Amino acid sequence: MSFLEILQILESSLRLATPLLLACLAGLFSERAGIFDIGLEGKMLASAFMSAAVAAYTGDVWIGLVAGIFASMVLAAIHGVASITFRGNQLISGVAINFLAAGLAVVISQAWFGLGGRTPQLQGPSRFSEVTLPLADAVSSVPFLGAIYANLISGHAILVYVALLCVPVTWWILYRTRFGLRLRAVGENPAAVDTAGVSVVGLRYAAVMICGLLCGLAGAYLATALGAGFVKDMSAGRGFIALAALIFAKWRPWYALGATLLFGLLEALGNRFQTVELLGVTIPTQFMQALPYILTVVILAGFVGKAIPPRAGGEPYVKER
Repeated sequence: MSFLEILQILESSLRLATPLLLACLAGLFSERAGIFDIGLEGKMLASAFMSAAVAAYTGDVWIGLVAGIFASMVLAAIHGVASITFRGNQLISGVAINFLAAGLAVVISQAWFGLGGRTPQLQGPSRFSEVTLPLADAVSSVPFLGAIYANLISGHAILVYVALLCVPVTWWILYRTRFGLRLRAVGENPAAVDTAGVSVVGLRYAAVMICGLLCGLAGAYLATALGAGFVKDMSAGRGFIALAALIFAKWRPWYALGATLLFGLLEALGNRFQTVELLGVTIPTQFMQALPYILTVVILAGFVGKAIPPRAGGEPYVKER
Protein backbone atom coordinates (compact mmCIF):
# COMPACT_ATOMS: atom_id res chain seq x y z
CA MET A 1 0.00 0.00 0.00
CA SER A 2 1.42 3.36 -1.04
CA PHE A 3 1.73 6.43 1.16
CA LEU A 4 -0.94 8.20 -0.89
CA GLU A 5 -3.37 5.31 -0.39
CA ILE A 6 -2.76 5.44 3.36
CA LEU A 7 -3.52 9.16 3.33
CA GLN A 8 -6.73 8.51 1.40
CA ILE A 9 -7.87 5.97 4.01
CA LEU A 10 -7.03 8.36 6.86
CA GLU A 11 -8.83 11.20 5.08
CA SER A 12 -11.90 9.02 4.68
CA SER A 13 -11.62 8.00 8.34
CA LEU A 14 -11.72 11.62 9.43
CA ARG A 15 -14.79 12.37 7.32
CA LEU A 16 -16.62 9.29 8.58
CA ALA A 17 -15.63 9.95 12.20
CA THR A 18 -16.98 13.51 12.21
CA PRO A 19 -20.68 12.73 12.91
CA LEU A 20 -19.61 10.16 15.50
CA LEU A 21 -17.40 12.72 17.23
CA LEU A 22 -20.14 15.34 17.38
CA ALA A 23 -22.68 12.84 18.68
CA CYS A 24 -20.18 11.48 21.19
CA LEU A 25 -19.49 14.95 22.57
CA ALA A 26 -23.25 15.53 22.69
CA GLY A 27 -23.71 12.44 24.83
CA LEU A 28 -20.73 13.51 26.93
CA PHE A 29 -22.40 16.77 27.99
CA SER A 30 -25.72 15.09 28.70
CA GLU A 31 -24.37 12.14 30.65
CA ARG A 32 -21.90 14.24 32.60
CA ALA A 33 -24.94 16.09 33.91
CA GLY A 34 -26.63 12.82 34.88
CA ILE A 35 -29.03 12.50 31.92
CA PHE A 36 -28.56 9.32 29.92
CA ASP A 37 -29.50 9.91 26.31
CA ILE A 38 -29.86 7.02 23.90
CA GLY A 39 -31.89 9.32 21.66
CA LEU A 40 -28.75 10.60 19.91
CA GLU A 41 -29.71 8.54 16.87
CA GLY A 42 -33.15 10.13 16.64
CA LYS A 43 -31.88 13.68 17.01
CA MET A 44 -29.26 13.10 14.32
CA LEU A 45 -31.89 11.67 12.00
CA ALA A 46 -34.29 14.57 12.59
CA SER A 47 -31.53 17.08 11.94
CA ALA A 48 -30.41 15.26 8.80
CA PHE A 49 -33.91 15.36 7.36
CA MET A 50 -34.71 18.94 8.30
CA SER A 51 -31.37 20.34 7.15
CA ALA A 52 -31.60 18.56 3.80
CA ALA A 53 -35.27 19.50 3.29
CA VAL A 54 -34.78 23.17 4.07
CA ALA A 55 -31.54 23.34 2.08
CA ALA A 56 -33.31 21.77 -0.92
CA TYR A 57 -36.19 24.25 -0.62
CA THR A 58 -34.14 27.41 -0.04
CA GLY A 59 -30.97 26.50 -1.90
CA ASP A 60 -28.92 27.70 1.09
CA VAL A 61 -27.06 25.11 3.15
CA TRP A 62 -26.60 27.50 6.10
CA ILE A 63 -30.34 27.95 6.48
CA GLY A 64 -30.62 24.18 6.31
CA LEU A 65 -28.01 23.86 9.05
CA VAL A 66 -29.98 26.19 11.33
CA ALA A 67 -33.17 24.24 10.62
CA GLY A 68 -31.45 20.94 11.41
CA ILE A 69 -30.09 22.24 14.70
CA PHE A 70 -33.54 23.57 15.59
CA ALA A 71 -35.17 20.17 14.92
CA SER A 72 -32.60 18.40 17.06
CA MET A 73 -32.98 20.88 19.91
CA VAL A 74 -36.76 20.46 19.86
CA LEU A 75 -36.33 16.74 20.44
CA ALA A 76 -33.70 17.49 23.09
CA ALA A 77 -36.19 19.74 24.86
CA ILE A 78 -38.80 16.97 24.75
CA HIS A 79 -36.30 14.59 26.29
CA GLY A 80 -35.48 17.18 28.93
CA VAL A 81 -39.12 17.72 29.85
CA ALA A 82 -39.74 13.98 30.09
CA SER A 83 -36.56 13.19 32.02
CA ILE A 84 -36.02 16.29 34.17
CA THR A 85 -39.37 17.98 34.72
CA PHE A 86 -41.56 14.87 34.87
CA ARG A 87 -38.76 12.59 36.12
CA GLY A 88 -39.58 9.90 33.60
CA ASN A 89 -37.41 6.97 32.63
CA GLN A 90 -34.56 8.41 30.60
CA LEU A 91 -33.96 5.27 28.54
CA ILE A 92 -37.61 4.98 27.51
CA SER A 93 -37.68 8.65 26.58
CA GLY A 94 -34.62 8.17 24.37
CA VAL A 95 -36.12 5.14 22.65
CA ALA A 96 -39.33 7.07 22.01
CA ILE A 97 -37.37 9.91 20.42
CA ASN A 98 -35.59 7.44 18.12
CA PHE A 99 -38.90 5.95 16.96
CA LEU A 100 -40.51 9.37 16.61
CA ALA A 101 -37.71 10.80 14.49
CA ALA A 102 -37.38 7.73 12.28
CA GLY A 103 -41.10 7.66 11.52
CA LEU A 104 -41.78 11.37 11.15
CA ALA A 105 -38.76 11.98 8.90
CA VAL A 106 -39.98 9.50 6.31
CA VAL A 107 -43.65 10.49 6.51
CA ILE A 108 -42.99 14.23 6.24
CA SER A 109 -40.42 13.75 3.50
CA GLN A 110 -42.88 11.74 1.44
CA ALA A 111 -45.58 14.36 2.00
CA TRP A 112 -43.31 17.24 0.99
CA PHE A 113 -41.33 15.75 -1.89
CA GLY A 114 -43.05 12.51 -2.91
CA LEU A 115 -39.75 10.74 -3.46
CA GLY A 116 -40.30 7.68 -1.32
CA GLY A 117 -39.11 9.18 1.94
CA ARG A 118 -36.07 10.99 0.63
CA THR A 119 -35.26 14.59 -0.24
CA PRO A 120 -34.09 15.89 -3.62
CA GLN A 121 -30.37 15.61 -4.28
CA LEU A 122 -28.47 18.61 -2.99
CA GLN A 123 -26.10 20.44 -5.28
CA GLY A 124 -24.06 23.64 -5.34
CA PRO A 125 -24.86 26.09 -2.53
CA SER A 126 -27.39 23.72 -0.99
CA ARG A 127 -24.64 21.51 0.44
CA PHE A 128 -21.30 22.08 2.13
CA SER A 129 -18.35 22.10 -0.23
CA GLU A 130 -14.77 21.19 0.52
CA VAL A 131 -12.59 23.90 2.05
CA THR A 132 -9.07 24.23 0.70
CA LEU A 133 -6.79 25.55 3.42
CA PRO A 134 -4.18 28.24 2.69
CA LEU A 135 -1.09 27.06 0.78
CA ALA A 136 -2.49 23.55 0.36
CA ASP A 137 -2.00 23.57 -3.41
CA ALA A 138 1.45 25.16 -3.11
CA VAL A 139 2.85 22.54 -0.71
CA SER A 140 1.08 19.50 -2.15
CA SER A 141 4.23 18.45 -4.02
CA VAL A 142 6.40 18.61 -0.89
CA PRO A 143 7.19 15.06 0.24
CA PHE A 144 5.52 13.72 3.39
CA LEU A 145 4.47 16.86 5.34
CA GLY A 146 3.19 18.68 2.28
CA ALA A 147 1.20 15.65 1.17
CA ILE A 148 -0.27 15.25 4.66
CA TYR A 149 -1.35 18.89 4.78
CA ALA A 150 -2.78 18.95 1.26
CA ASN A 151 -4.46 15.53 1.21
CA LEU A 152 -5.34 14.80 4.83
CA ILE A 153 -5.77 18.10 6.69
CA SER A 154 -7.08 20.25 3.84
CA GLY A 155 -10.09 19.58 1.65
CA HIS A 156 -12.83 18.84 4.19
CA ALA A 157 -16.22 20.43 4.76
CA ILE A 158 -16.21 23.20 7.33
CA LEU A 159 -18.18 21.06 9.81
CA VAL A 160 -15.22 18.66 10.02
CA TYR A 161 -13.06 21.48 11.38
CA VAL A 162 -15.90 22.58 13.66
CA ALA A 163 -16.08 19.06 15.09
CA LEU A 164 -12.34 18.96 15.73
CA LEU A 165 -12.51 22.39 17.36
CA CYS A 166 -15.31 21.17 19.62
CA VAL A 167 -12.94 18.74 21.33
CA PRO A 168 -10.66 21.32 23.02
CA VAL A 169 -13.65 23.62 23.58
CA THR A 170 -15.49 20.80 25.37
CA TRP A 171 -12.43 20.03 27.47
CA TRP A 172 -12.05 23.70 28.40
CA ILE A 173 -15.72 24.07 29.31
CA LEU A 174 -15.82 20.95 31.45
CA TYR A 175 -12.49 21.32 33.24
CA ARG A 176 -11.65 25.01 33.21
CA THR A 177 -14.94 26.83 33.79
CA ARG A 178 -17.33 27.17 36.72
CA PHE A 179 -20.16 25.95 34.53
CA GLY A 180 -18.23 22.77 33.71
CA LEU A 181 -17.39 22.13 37.35
CA ARG A 182 -21.04 22.44 38.32
CA LEU A 183 -22.11 20.31 35.38
CA ARG A 184 -19.83 17.47 36.42
CA ALA A 185 -20.91 17.85 40.03
CA VAL A 186 -24.57 17.52 39.03
CA GLY A 187 -23.77 14.17 37.44
CA GLU A 188 -22.01 12.96 40.58
CA ASN A 189 -23.92 14.50 43.50
CA PRO A 190 -26.87 16.72 42.56
CA ALA A 191 -27.93 17.14 46.18
CA ALA A 192 -24.61 18.83 47.01
CA VAL A 193 -25.03 21.19 44.07
CA ASP A 194 -28.56 22.03 45.18
CA THR A 195 -27.35 22.68 48.72
CA ALA A 196 -24.85 25.18 47.31
CA GLY A 197 -27.75 27.16 45.84
CA VAL A 198 -27.21 26.13 42.21
CA SER A 199 -30.16 24.98 40.11
CA VAL A 200 -29.83 21.29 39.29
CA VAL A 201 -32.73 21.52 36.85
CA GLY A 202 -31.19 24.49 35.06
CA LEU A 203 -27.81 22.78 34.65
CA ARG A 204 -29.35 19.59 33.38
CA TYR A 205 -31.50 21.45 30.88
CA ALA A 206 -28.41 23.33 29.69
CA ALA A 207 -26.57 20.05 29.17
CA VAL A 208 -29.49 18.50 27.30
CA MET A 209 -29.78 21.50 24.98
CA ILE A 210 -26.03 21.49 24.28
CA CYS A 211 -26.50 17.83 23.42
CA GLY A 212 -29.25 18.82 20.98
CA LEU A 213 -27.01 21.45 19.39
CA LEU A 214 -24.15 19.02 18.76
CA CYS A 215 -26.49 16.30 17.48
CA GLY A 216 -27.94 18.91 15.13
CA LEU A 217 -24.47 19.56 13.72
CA ALA A 218 -23.88 15.83 13.35
CA GLY A 219 -27.13 15.21 11.50
CA ALA A 220 -26.70 18.22 9.23
CA TYR A 221 -23.21 17.01 8.36
CA LEU A 222 -24.59 13.61 7.36
CA ALA A 223 -27.12 15.05 4.92
CA THR A 224 -25.41 18.16 3.57
CA ALA A 225 -21.70 17.32 3.61
CA LEU A 226 -21.03 13.59 3.87
CA GLY A 227 -24.08 12.90 1.73
CA ALA A 228 -26.09 14.92 -0.78
CA GLY A 229 -29.54 14.72 0.74
CA PHE A 230 -31.63 12.73 3.18
CA VAL A 231 -32.49 9.06 2.77
CA LYS A 232 -34.37 6.77 5.14
CA ASP A 233 -32.38 5.69 8.22
CA MET A 234 -29.25 7.38 6.91
CA SER A 235 -27.79 7.69 10.42
CA ALA A 236 -27.33 3.88 10.25
CA GLY A 237 -26.82 3.36 13.97
CA ARG A 238 -24.20 6.08 14.37
CA GLY A 239 -25.94 7.37 17.49
CA PHE A 240 -25.48 4.00 19.20
CA ILE A 241 -21.89 3.73 17.98
CA ALA A 242 -21.28 7.19 19.49
CA LEU A 243 -22.60 5.91 22.82
CA ALA A 244 -20.22 2.95 22.66
CA ALA A 245 -17.37 5.33 21.84
CA LEU A 246 -18.38 7.47 24.82
CA ILE A 247 -18.09 4.47 27.14
CA PHE A 248 -14.79 3.50 25.52
CA ALA A 249 -13.55 7.07 26.07
CA LYS A 250 -14.66 7.00 29.72
CA TRP A 251 -16.59 10.27 29.30
CA ARG A 252 -13.47 12.31 28.42
CA PRO A 253 -13.27 14.65 25.39
CA TRP A 254 -9.78 13.79 24.11
CA TYR A 255 -10.37 10.07 24.51
CA ALA A 256 -13.63 10.55 22.61
CA LEU A 257 -11.66 11.90 19.66
CA GLY A 258 -9.45 8.83 19.58
CA ALA A 259 -12.37 6.43 19.98
CA THR A 260 -14.42 7.96 17.17
CA LEU A 261 -11.39 8.08 14.86
CA LEU A 262 -10.97 4.35 15.49
CA PHE A 263 -14.58 3.71 14.48
CA GLY A 264 -14.11 5.95 11.44
CA LEU A 265 -10.99 4.03 10.44
CA LEU A 266 -12.82 0.70 10.61
CA GLU A 267 -15.65 2.05 8.47
CA ALA A 268 -13.17 3.48 5.97
CA LEU A 269 -11.36 0.14 5.75
CA GLY A 270 -14.67 -1.66 5.25
CA ASN A 271 -15.62 0.70 2.44
CA ARG A 272 -12.26 0.48 0.69
CA PHE A 273 -11.53 -3.23 1.04
CA GLN A 274 -14.73 -4.96 0.07
CA THR A 275 -13.08 -8.40 0.11
CA VAL A 276 -9.93 -9.43 1.93
CA GLU A 277 -8.02 -12.69 1.75
CA LEU A 278 -6.46 -13.83 5.02
CA LEU A 279 -4.53 -17.10 5.21
CA GLY A 280 -6.21 -18.27 2.03
CA VAL A 281 -9.70 -17.50 3.33
CA THR A 282 -11.75 -14.78 1.62
CA ILE A 283 -13.43 -12.51 4.16
CA PRO A 284 -16.87 -11.49 2.81
CA THR A 285 -17.89 -7.91 2.13
CA GLN A 286 -20.59 -8.01 4.79
CA PHE A 287 -18.03 -8.73 7.51
CA MET A 288 -15.85 -5.80 6.46
CA GLN A 289 -18.83 -3.45 6.46
CA ALA A 290 -19.93 -4.71 9.88
CA LEU A 291 -16.57 -3.97 11.54
CA PRO A 292 -17.73 -0.77 13.34
CA TYR A 293 -20.79 -2.56 14.72
CA ILE A 294 -18.74 -5.58 15.80
CA LEU A 295 -16.39 -3.25 17.66
CA THR A 296 -19.42 -1.62 19.30
CA VAL A 297 -20.52 -4.98 20.71
CA VAL A 298 -16.98 -5.80 21.83
CA ILE A 299 -16.61 -2.46 23.61
CA LEU A 300 -19.97 -2.73 25.33
CA ALA A 301 -19.20 -6.29 26.43
CA GLY A 302 -15.68 -5.57 27.62
CA PHE A 303 -15.71 -2.01 28.91
CA VAL A 304 -19.13 -1.40 30.47
CA GLY A 305 -18.01 -2.93 33.76
CA LYS A 306 -14.66 -1.12 33.71
CA ALA A 307 -15.80 2.35 32.66
CA ILE A 308 -17.50 4.04 35.60
CA PRO A 309 -20.28 6.44 34.54
CA PRO A 310 -21.36 9.50 36.55
CA ARG A 311 -22.83 8.22 39.82
CA ALA A 312 -26.12 10.10 39.49
CA GLY A 313 -26.57 9.17 35.84
CA GLY A 314 -30.05 8.04 34.92
CA GLU A 315 -31.55 9.03 38.26
CA PRO A 316 -34.13 11.86 38.42
CA TYR A 317 -33.39 14.41 41.09
CA VAL A 318 -36.07 15.14 43.66
CA LYS A 319 -35.46 18.32 45.57
CA GLU A 320 -35.55 17.89 49.33
CA ARG A 321 -38.05 20.10 51.15
